[in-house]
Amino acid sequence: MAIFDGMNTASSGMTAHRLWMDLISSNLANADATRSANGGPFRRQIAVFAESGAGGGVAVEQVRSDPSPLKQVYDPGHPDADANGVVQYPNVDPAREMVDMLNASRAFEASAVAMTTSKNMLLRALEIGQR
Repeated sequence: MAIFDGMNTASSGMTAHRLWMDLISSNLANADATRSANGGPFRRQIAVFAESGAGGGVAVEQVRSDPSPLKQVYDPGHPDADANGVVQYPNVDPAREMVDMLNASRAFEASAVAMTTSKNMLLRALEIGQR
């Protein structure tokens, strides 16, 4: 129904940006993890957004690993060091993650304001119908 399109679009934005913030939190939590379930160091996870349907909303199309190179640190005493004494650390940059977190939270807030505005407009329309 077209009357709820604004709310549906705002809701899809809130959902997508919440997932983005969850990924950023996971990236920060694993910034020093030299071992993961897949073997090797943790790789930064990124969300790929796409338009969802004809309503103009947004959705997370895919969550993928960042292909950028891992950090290499010489630390021969580390248990995960290779034969040359080099340890591979995740490709997570905390400063970049914090900037992304600010962007995601601002986008979430904008969607929340759009949701509230749509709700208020619908309530006003109902009040007009009562008179």
